[in-house]
Amino acid sequence: MLSERGRSALIAILDNASLAQTFVGDLTVVAFTADRRTFYAVTRCLEIISEATLRLDQTLRDRHPHLPLRQIMSARNVYRHDYDNVLEAFV
Repeated sequence: MLSERGRSALIAILDNASLAQTFVGDLTVVAFTADRRTFYAVTRCLEIISEATLRLDQTLRDRHPHLPLRQIMSARNVYRHDYDNVLEAFV
């Protein structure tokens, strides 16, 4: 059974993944890289997803070893501290 914190984290992950997809829509990579507002919005969604991943219950993480959760969690450091190296093509 998930804790309330773990449940909230899963909801945040789902909501922000959906938001990011909505923001991008059918933009091409070229259009996305030219649209600073969408880039910032999607980057913020990814930052929230990576932070929420840290809040997932360890039992849930252990049940899904095939998911790259460590990399997702680590990505928040890039979005926050190495932001000048976050490229649109990478996002």
